[in-house]
Amino acid sequence: MKVCFPVFENEGLESEVYGHFGSAPAFVVVDLDTKELTAITNQDRIHQHGACNPIAGLGGHRVDAIVVGGIGGGALFKLNSSGIRVFQACEGTVAENMLLFKNNELPEYQPGHTCGGHGSSHGCSH
Repeated sequence: MKVCFPVFENEGLESEVYGHFGSAPAFVVVDLDTKELTAITNQDRIHQHGACNPIAGLGGHRVDAIVVGGIGGGALFKLNSSGIRVFQACEGTVAENMLLFKNNELPEYQPGHTCGGHGSSHGCSH
């Protein structure tokens, strides 16, 4: 299973999980089976609010789940429609959130419980 973590800067497992999917500069993908890490530059970082193309943002990389601090409803719908589940991160690193994910301790985002808009450059206006 491949799990994607939006990050501000790729520091591997010590990367801080970013607060909003669409505006994250990069993604760290962890393959839970092989323990391999892949860094991806967000190919769709610059977009109008509500026009996020999350699949394009992943640059053709296939993932099974995303763990992020916040995400808009449109991006959530597009990811879910592609078979990708999205979970709410806790503040902390990829390693910390990966452990919580493995232990089924992160809530899954549901429609209607998403971000309403972008706030500062580091996240959404929860």
